[in-house]
Amino acid sequence: MAGRSNGPGGDQGDFGEDWARDLRVQFEQLMRTKRLTEIEQSRANRSRHDTQERTPSSNLRAHSTAPSSSSSRPSSSYSQGHSQASPALPPSYSSLRNLPKIPTPPPAHDKEAQKFRNLLISLSETPTRYENPGLLDEALQVIPLDRIYSEAEEESQVLEASAASMGDGRKPDWGYQDCVIRALLRWFKRSFFTWVNNPPCPVCLSPTVAKGMTQPLPDESACGALRVELYECSNQACRAYERFPRYSDVWRLLQTRRGRCGEWANCFSMLCRAVGSRVRWVWNAEDHVWTEVYSEHKQRWIHVDVCEEAWDNPRLYTEGWGKQMSYCIAFSIDGATDVTRRYVRKSEHALERNRCAEEVLLWIMQEIKVRRRRNMSKEEKFRLEKEDSKEDRELRGYVVASITQAVTRIVPGSTPPGSTGTRPAASSPANDDQKLPAEQPGRQSGNAEWVAARGENGRRNQQFQDPRNPPRR
Repeated sequence: MAGRSNGPGGDQGDFGEDWARDLRVQFEQLMRTKRLTEIEQSRANRSRHDTQERTPSSNLRAHSTAPSSSSSRPSSSYSQGHSQASPALPPSYSSLRNLPKIPTPPPAHDKEAQKFRNLLISLSETPTRYENPGLLDEALQVIPLDRIYSEAEEESQVLEASAASMGDGRKPDWGYQDCVIRALLRWFKRSFFTWVNNPPCPVCLSPTVAKGMTQPLPDESACGALRVELYECSNQACRAYERFPRYSDVWRLLQTRRGRCGEWANCFSMLCRAVGSRVRWVWNAEDHVWTEVYSEHKQRWIHVDVCEEAWDNPRLYTEGWGKQMSYCIAFSIDGATDVTRRYVRKSEHALERNRCAEEVLLWIMQEIKVRRRRNMSKEEKFRLEKEDSKEDRELRGYVVASITQAVTRIVPGSTPPGSTGTRPAASSPANDDQKLPAEQPGRQSGNAEWVAARGENGRRNQQFQDPRNPPRR
C-alpha cells in the first residue's frame, strides 16, 4: 500500500503486536540454540581436559618403580576403572544462568541477607495500619467527599463521552474509581498537605538551618517518630531551635499535614484506602516511597506519586529524574511484590542488587505473602494467585518490550512499535506506556539544592551536596 514503508524482508511496515510476538519467538529460539551450544562446548572442553589429565598420570605410572615403603599408594584396578568411568561434571553456571530461580531461604551465616529480610518484614507492616476502622473513619472526616466525588463524576462522564465518540466500542481510558483517586490526588497535593524543606522558626518565622539529628521525645516516639531533625533560626537576634519529628503514625500526619515524601506517601495511601481502593505502599532502596492503586477498570496496578501529582507514569524516576534504582518493593495487606521491572526498564538505570541473592528475595516475598494470606479463604487465595500470575506476565512483558525496542533501533529501515500512528487493537500495559511523553520532567517537589543533592533533577542534574544540609527523605 502506498505511503507505508516496507520492513526488511517483508511487505508489511506496520510493526505491531504480531511483529513483536514473532520477534520474541525468534529471540527465544536463538537463546535456546545458544544455551545448547554452550552446553556442547562445555562438554567438549571437559572431555579434552580429562584426556590431558589422564595422559601425564599414565606416563608417570609407567615410569614409576614399584613401591618400596608402606607410605606409597599403588594404583588399583578399581581406582583406574573408576576414574575412567566417572560421570560427566554438571554444566557450568554460564549454562544454567537462564533457568528459573527457586526461592531459597537466607543462609544463617549470611548476615546481610538476614538483615535485609528483617528490614522487608518490618516494612511490610506499614500497609496493615491502613485497615484500622477508626483511622479510616477519621480520614473520611478530613476528605471533602462532595468535592472529590463531583470532580470524579465529571471526569468520568467526559472520558465516557470521548470513548463513545470514537465509534469503535472502545472503553474509556479510566473508570469512575480511578477518577476518584485522581481527584483525591489533586486535592491532596494542592490543598491538603505541605512540603517541608526547612521548617520556619517558631518564634520569628525566619528561615532555619539544619543542625543534624536529635533524640525523639516520649510523645514523639509514641507517634512513630524514630528520628527528629533539629533546626536553628538564622536570625542572629533569635537563634531559636525548631524540632521536625519524622512521624510514621498516619493519625498524627492527619493533624500535622506536613512532611516530605515519606509522610506524603504514607498519608495519601491511607486516604486512598479510606475511599475504597486497594493500595500498595512502594519502598525504593534509593530513598523514595510512593503509592500504587489497583484499577478494576484496567485490571492492573497503577503508579501514583502524590509528591509529583504523577499518575501512571512509572518511568518518571529513571527517565525523568535521572535516578538509578536497585530495589522497588510494593507492600500491601495481601503481601509483597518485587516491582522493580515496572520502574527500571533499561540496564543503564539499574543499580547492582547485592542485598541478597535473587533466590533469597523470592523466598522473602513468598514468606510475606504467606503471612498476610494465612487466614484467607481458598477462593480469595486463588483470586490473588491469579492476580499475581497476571502481574508477573506484565512485568516480564516490560523486559520483552525493552528488548524489542532495542532490536528495532538496530534493524535498518524498521519503525519502532506504536510509531506508525495506528491504534493497537488491544490495550496492554506496554501500549499504555507508549502514551507517556518522551521528555520526562525532573523532580518538582523539594527545593533545587535538595533535589540536586539527591541527583533527581534529570538533565539539570548537578552533582553537589551542601555539607550543612545533607539530603533527607
